[in-house]
Amino acid sequence: MAQQLHVELVAVEEKVWSGDAEMVVARTTEGELGVLPGHAPLLGQLAEPGQVRIKLAGGEQVSYEVAGGFLSVSAEGVTILAESATPVSAAQSR
Repeated sequence: MAQQLHVELVAVEEKVWSGDAEMVVARTTEGELGVLPGHAPLLGQLAEPGQVRIKLAGGEQVSYEVAGGFLSVSAEGVTILAESATPVSAAQSR
């Protein structure tokens, strides 16, 4: 089985999504960032408006429109702290 990242997407008032993923893609103020297992630790500010794409095993993907916040990568995984996170339909995320 391929290595997995543990991902937590948290909005101001609730945990939006939590689970294991193969990759996370997010747009930060420094540009679009792809995070794979083993990525170096970092802290980035999410760009506004932005979208976070979580790529799951088997090719499935979940996407959220996010406003404000930060993305943190550590040895434990990826944490996205957003002011708001709204699910994107499959047709919009392509």
